[in-house]
Amino acid sequence: MSDDTEKMAQPDPREERFVVDAKLLTADQLEGLVQEYCTRYHGINDTENPLGEQERVMAAVTRGDLVVWFDPVENTAGLGQPGRP
Repeated sequence: MSDDTEKMAQPDPREERFVVDAKLLTADQLEGLVQEYCTRYHGINDTENPLGEQERVMAAVTRGDLVVWFDPVENTAGLGQPGRP
């Protein structure tokens, strides 16, 4: 008897998204991620000035309420909640 689970392809762990410590990024890199987050999430919510939220978003990163996720397959990074890429 053969076990079918052995034949199923396992996901490559090198392709999984992971959290990057925000302290490893330069100020410009982190600022860019914050701006992108503000325009993407606050801009679609009809916020008059989505970039006006930058201080609050940066504070959330500092507190750990938002983290930097890196996607090695897409070679992209973005902000998101811990535990949910």
